Amino acid sequence: MDGVAVTAEGFGLTGPRGWAFRGITVDARPGALIAMEGPSGSGRTCLLLALTGRMRATEGTAAVGGARLPKQLAAVRRISAVANVAGVTDLDPALTVGEHLRERALLQRRFGDSLRGLLRPRAERTAAAKLRVDSALGAAGLDLDALPKGARTAVRDLERPQALRLSVALALVGRPRLLGVDDTDLKLSEAERADFWALLRSLADAGTTVLAVCGEAPDGTVRVSTQGEEKADALAATGRA
Repeated sequence: MDGVAVTAEGFGLTGPRGWAFRGITVDARPGALIAMEGPSGSGRTCLLLALTGRMRATEGTAAVGGARLPKQLAAVRRISAVANVAGVTDLDPALTVGEHLRERALLQRRFGDSLRGLLRPRAERTAAAKLRVDSALGAAGLDLDALPKGARTAVRDLERPQALRLSVALALVGRPRLLGVDDTDLKLSEAERADFWALLRSLADAGTTVLAVCGEAPDGTVRVSTQGEEKADALAATGRA
């Protein structure tokens, strides 16, 4: 899947509590790994959702591929997916890994495929869905055979890195051109963090443009900071910096 270029100029979003982020500039080519860095509370997740068409910015402009933001939110949503976003892509701890994957494949087949695809024989549709899931698992680096009970492993029994990779795999089932991943370094050891960034780089190298929220961006990424001077002062005043 070919990625998309992501650009922004003076991009900002304000709400009842003030600016979530403001003055954001991005200039990234297709297939880039974009690290949106800043402390918790600096608007990182809001920026992720705005650039993937899930929140409407209130200042400035951005472009994702040929779609302009904030006007063409639906067009951006059609080519993007998000993973590991609290309140948006939460995994159900009571469901198994296999149940999550089957549900995601069913949703993709019902709402994401073309009409022509829906009219194919059932056996073809089933085989295509399995191929999508297997490809997504491979790209996300999640080996079902390595899980305690394979696909029957409950989400609550997954280690943090496994749950993170499952969330990415679910997002990749739709074959997005832009993938947004929140909290890439939350509750991960240094080694686990390095492994996950290697995964994100592999996705970008394969062509998908990746937006990744983090506390500190690693080398070799397009860095976008959500902590401007005004934001830093506000965070310091509230003790959240």
